[in-house]
Amino acid sequence: LAILIESLLTCPVHKCMHSIHEAISEPSLQHPSLCPLLYLHQKSSADVETKMSLAERMKILQENEEAWKSRGRGAANDSTQFTVAGRMAKRGHGVKVEGDKRLDKLESFLDKLHNKGHQMSTIEVTAETEKEVMTLDDEETFGRFYKPVSPSSRNSGITALTQEDLRDLQADTPKLTSAGTEHKRAVRPARNNQGSRNPLRALAARNDIRQGYTEQRLNVATVETKRIQVERMAKHSNLADAALAGLASKENFRKINLRSTKSTEVVTNNSTLPFHKLMLIRIKGRRHVQVRLVEPTARCLNSGDCFLLITPKHCFMWSGEFANVIEKAKASEMAAFVQAKRDLGCKAPQVTVLEEGINTDNRWAKEFWNLLGGKTDYRGAGEPEEDELYESGVLDSNGVYRLQEGKLVPYQEAWASIPSVTLLNSKEALVFDFGSEVYVWTGKDVSLADRKVAVQLGKQLWSGSYDYSGCRVNPLDACSSNTDIPEQGEGRPSWTLFGRLSEHNETALFREKFLDWAERKKDEAAMEEPDILKPCDAKALLNGAADPMRCILEGVDVQRGHGLVRTEDGRQADLATVAVDAWHIREFEEEELPLASVGQLHEGDTYVIRWKYSVTTVVGKRQKPGELSSGGAGRERSACFFWQGRHSSVSGKGTSALMTVELGSHRGAQVLVAQGKEPPCFLQLFQGGLVIHKGSREDASNTGAWRLYCVRGEALAEASLVEVECCCACLRSRATLVLLGAHQGQLYLWHGCKSHAGAREVGTRTVERHPSELGLNSNSSLKVEVVEEGTEPAGFWNALGQQDRKAYDCMLQDPGKYNFTPRLFHLSASSGVFEGEELLSPARVTDAVMAMPFLQENLYSVQQPALFMLDNRLEVYLWQGRQPDDEECTGSAKIRWENQKKCAMETVLQYCKEKNSRRPPQAYLVLAGSEPLTFTNIFPYWERDPSIIPQVKICVCSPLHVTLVQDALNRLSKNQYSVEELTAKPLPEGVDPLRLEIYLSDQDFQGVLEMTRTEFNALPNWKQKNLKKSKGLF
Repeated sequence: LAILIESLLTCPVHKCMHSIHEAISEPSLQHPSLCPLLYLHQKSSADVETKMSLAERMKILQENEEAWKSRGRGAANDSTQFTVAGRMAKRGHGVKVEGDKRLDKLESFLDKLHNKGHQMSTIEVTAETEKEVMTLDDEETFGRFYKPVSPSSRNSGITALTQEDLRDLQADTPKLTSAGTEHKRAVRPARNNQGSRNPLRALAARNDIRQGYTEQRLNVATVETKRIQVERMAKHSNLADAALAGLASKENFRKINLRSTKSTEVVTNNSTLPFHKLMLIRIKGRRHVQVRLVEPTARCLNSGDCFLLITPKHCFMWSGEFANVIEKAKASEMAAFVQAKRDLGCKAPQVTVLEEGINTDNRWAKEFWNLLGGKTDYRGAGEPEEDELYESGVLDSNGVYRLQEGKLVPYQEAWASIPSVTLLNSKEALVFDFGSEVYVWTGKDVSLADRKVAVQLGKQLWSGSYDYSGCRVNPLDACSSNTDIPEQGEGRPSWTLFGRLSEHNETALFREKFLDWAERKKDEAAMEEPDILKPCDAKALLNGAADPMRCILEGVDVQRGHGLVRTEDGRQADLATVAVDAWHIREFEEEELPLASVGQLHEGDTYVIRWKYSVTTVVGKRQKPGELSSGGAGRERSACFFWQGRHSSVSGKGTSALMTVELGSHRGAQVLVAQGKEPPCFLQLFQGGLVIHKGSREDASNTGAWRLYCVRGEALAEASLVEVECCCACLRSRATLVLLGAHQGQLYLWHGCKSHAGAREVGTRTVERHPSELGLNSNSSLKVEVVEEGTEPAGFWNALGQQDRKAYDCMLQDPGKYNFTPRLFHLSASSGVFEGEELLSPARVTDAVMAMPFLQENLYSVQQPALFMLDNRLEVYLWQGRQPDDEECTGSAKIRWENQKKCAMETVLQYCKEKNSRRPPQAYLVLAGSEPLTFTNIFPYWERDPSIIPQVKICVCSPLHVTLVQDALNRLSKNQYSVEELTAKPLPEGVDPLRLEIYLSDQDFQGVLEMTRTEFNALPNWKQKNLKKSKGLF
């Protein structure tokens, strides 16, 4: 075999070995039976390859790769060799084969990636800078270098040389000769002038010394950084070099411009948008107002019409001084629609209304005139009959075309008239020509080919010739302001509009051209009908969980004002009070209170309380992880609370606010605190010593009268006393009260029969203080007597005036435990959706019973009339606020109020069912001014408002009784009344005063209006109103 191979290599056939190698690759020649000689050669080569080294194999692969590229065009050449088209071309079928461009791109990309990953890391010069080393001195510097010497002193040490001295030198005198001496004599320069004796001057005269040098910066740091980066990436990676180079590369995004999401420009490839970036729309007419596009210049305005100027960022409505009401209404309606729906490419945040002669000189007006190219003179108002003439004249230029068999055919029925929505067929393509506007409208069932043809023909119509010489109004110059626009010509002005519209995607400018646009009519009908409110989710109200109490001061949640808190960075810290100062705010002045009077507030005054506290970071001990230790004294902080009593004056509130700003100007938070809404961090400042007195501090005088205080608060440090009227009606069976007679030296601590143990303990601690505001001092002897409800002594009743158990809601005969906290919900539809919001006590304690967490102000402080639902566990109340008189509110306001009441009643009934589906609690309707004792005794005090007493007379329920919510709902839901009830004043509850006829029976309807309901509904609205007025039903 070896001899055979050697003979083959040495024979002339060796010249064809290249073709033999190619033949080996053919599948048809790989079998030994077909070509034994080649098979032996292939086998021998395989034996030889097994003995090759790795370097040799790599070299062969590289050579083959280069050969493959040199034979053709690399990867792109495969398309000409191995595709069907390539084989057909080889056999002469006349098929032209081109390389695959995608493969070319792939190959070039791989080459770039390969070159980028294996780029030469050479040291190169990146920058050169000329640096100056030495600056030449001037003549003055040279002269000061040596001290001046006089000529006489300079010549005193010189010996004169004469001719006789020179004759002594003989010709044969030996000379000093050496190689160094001869070299110096040979290279000594010839001097024509004597050199300067000043060394600086001599140095400056030399030309072979450079005064500066060139600094070169190399790319050593860049090359080293890339090397380290590649080594770091390839340390634990098995990726190829090209992949590593790709990962190590960095993209330069400096030349990339990202589009802002807030941009108002419409980005689209559609060149036939049905709007421009700047459009001036004229609104003119009386019967059917014409809305047309005009040239966006100031000269097109006039004093008798309305105009809309629309841009991507602005929506201006300009009203002429003599524009009629119909034009103004149409302009306002269209502007609101464009702004709300973002139609015509407008994304303006609001509609800017400009009225001629009123607000045409403000900053918005300047922007308006700038968009129109500057303010210029414009026409005044025309004749009164001009609007009607314009309406009929501008219709002459209206043209409608239908696409039939690839041609535009005029639609004769719709020519020169107001188009109707009946023209729009889902299977047709129409072209509307309104002069200054040309639209191509296509139905949803039109094929794509027909749509393209319609757009092309519409474009030719718009850009072609026009002739409006036979029309009464030139639509391209409807304002008669531009004489350069002829009645007939070639090509319309650039401000005219050519747009493409599809079914259900029409613009407002297109819709206004139609006489009976169905979609707009439906929208108007929907706008006229009042929104139907739905009851809120009662189950969500019942299962709502209270949020944790939070009070943020300087970024720290101080919670209840003591103990462990979280700082701004989330670390645990200890909060401690340093000092508490208080000021009483008088009329435009303040007075600092002594330490003993801090916490003695009056409901008719305002006070400023400054709280100094420290926040110290705490850390855990290593020896005892469960314990905490201080991490060092924290920074002292301060917070200023300005407390306002419920009867404080306006001037006092203002003065307290100003003083709070002055006290907290250097640092600290400023918090407004209203009476009854004190947060826990404010209550704990007084450690249970907060007392709120009636009246003001200046008017307070110790007359010796008995005073009654209600104990509030569930925590000892947050307890407070609130003074109430001293009478039996202010007793509460679920509370603890303090009856004090300072002059008598007697104090009764009265506990209600249903008062909680925590409230009793709080009341016991509060009577241990003796402030001067109570008429006591440290030397006062005070006898404290604890009294339980039902066992009061005679002295107790004498102090209250008279024993009367019926004056308050006495629960001595009630077997219930009353170990629950009432819940209060505010029901409102102010947001457009009827919803309920739970009111929570600002001083609530988790898992603690609060008998009276709310005040009367929670109900009356909101805007009236209001609706509140009070859940008292055993019964649920729906409180209805004061309703305004008939002359104070309109009919639409009454309708909304009746709808809200109906939703509130349905919500309350559903709430009761969710609480207990088998035995739901009773729901009662309570009117403002006629609240029963069972309702008022849920609050610590209740004061009758004399302004709402007259409202009780017209209420359905008696002030001595309550009404079931179910009965009140049945009355509101009644849908049929007699003629006498509908004509009487006031109307029954829940009756719509604008639609009294719907509450009549069929017999009464025909008897009063003398026609059936079908005949009445067929009448126009104005005829219906006139008929109802004549019959007294409007």
